[in-house]
Amino acid sequence: MNHLKDFLDEKVNQYNQPGFIPNDPISIPHRFSKKEDIEITGFFASILAWGQRKTIINKCLELFQMMDNAPYDFLINHQEADLKPFLDFKHRTFNDIDTLYFIHFLGWFYKNHSSLEEAFLLGWNHNENAMESMLKSFHDFFFHLPDSPSRTRKHIATPARKAACKRINMYLRWMVRQDDKGVDFGIWKKIKPSQLICPCDLHVDRVGRKLGLITRKQTDWLTAIELTDRLREFDPIDPVKYDFALFGLGIEERF
Repeated sequence: MNHLKDFLDEKVNQYNQPGFIPNDPISIPHRFSKKEDIEITGFFASILAWGQRKTIINKCLELFQMMDNAPYDFLINHQEADLKPFLDFKHRTFNDIDTLYFIHFLGWFYKNHSSLEEAFLLGWNHNENAMESMLKSFHDFFFHLPDSPSRTRKHIATPARKAACKRINMYLRWMVRQDDKGVDFGIWKKIKPSQLICPCDLHVDRVGRKLGLITRKQTDWLTAIELTDRLREFDPIDPVKYDFALFGLGIEERF
């Protein structure tokens, strides 16, 4: 176990550094300095993080160009006519209906709240299942507005559907993790890094299994929990830092 921890710590140091940023969707929120813009662009970038990273980045750049590269200002102040360009936006199965509802919800939210962290804290509790409760509550809150499209619900994963919730867990890693490496933002202070669940994507899942960190046959919410519990054995305070190691080994080194 000590040998594996040393190996993964070495890979964390290799990939958790500024050189990781340009080719990853996290580069999108790094283009902004205002807290609200970082939250908004990070949220969209994580939800659209499906497919090749270069394509994801280009689609995000296209989306925020439609918002004049000032997403918070756009969400708060846009008029109905300003929404017309978004009728042509599409990435994989995320289409104009989904985009317009995301804009609608986020615009409504920021007119009533100061940080998207508050939307996750609705499900806050202090037991060991805190993150599961948070993600379930966030999903339900996100779609509580009248006329929320049923088709859009698939784009916000929830443990209630047994999903691994890879994209939303990645977003939380970006917002919550705090270190001096300059990759993750650490701008949310109420959710603790120790509560985060490791984003379990294809690469992380494959490497985790090869290293014996995952034994569960399918990839679902309980798989993400199993992986994170194993990573907590290496670092109980910041287990999700090992996402850098597992992802880097999978996508960069084809481990």
